[in-house]
Amino acid sequence: MTSFRIERINKELLREISLLLQVRIKNEWAKKAILTGVECSRDLSTAKVYFTTLETADQEPVRTGLESVEGLIRSILGKEMRLRTIPEFRFIVDLSEEKARAMDAVLDRLKDEAAQGRNREAAEEPGKDDGEDV
Repeated sequence: MTSFRIERINKELLREISLLLQVRIKNEWAKKAILTGVECSRDLSTAKVYFTTLETADQEPVRTGLESVEGLIRSILGKEMRLRTIPEFRFIVDLSEEKARAMDAVLDRLKDEAAQGRNREAAEEPGKDDGEDV
């Protein structure tokens, strides 16, 4: 469980790194990253920075671009943030959106199968009377 302080640092790092990538970083591959979250360790020695891209084929070049500008980002953050140490960043592709799409596809398929099952049951019972006895 993360403390309130670590959660605040995570949010601040996410905001500052995103801003740096938009404004001050010149690496075009790194600019294509869409940051989704940051998780710092308790001792602030490392931070996992989760990102995604618009094109799945761009994930590896974007990761390489982010890793190449990590030192610059840490240097700028060290000057701007009031932290004793700036953590080392581990850039990780965030697969949660892809997993969510796969889960939606499974749910849609189950819904379609259930609807087809109901249609078959209705087609098999056309001779059933309305409850009237003769």
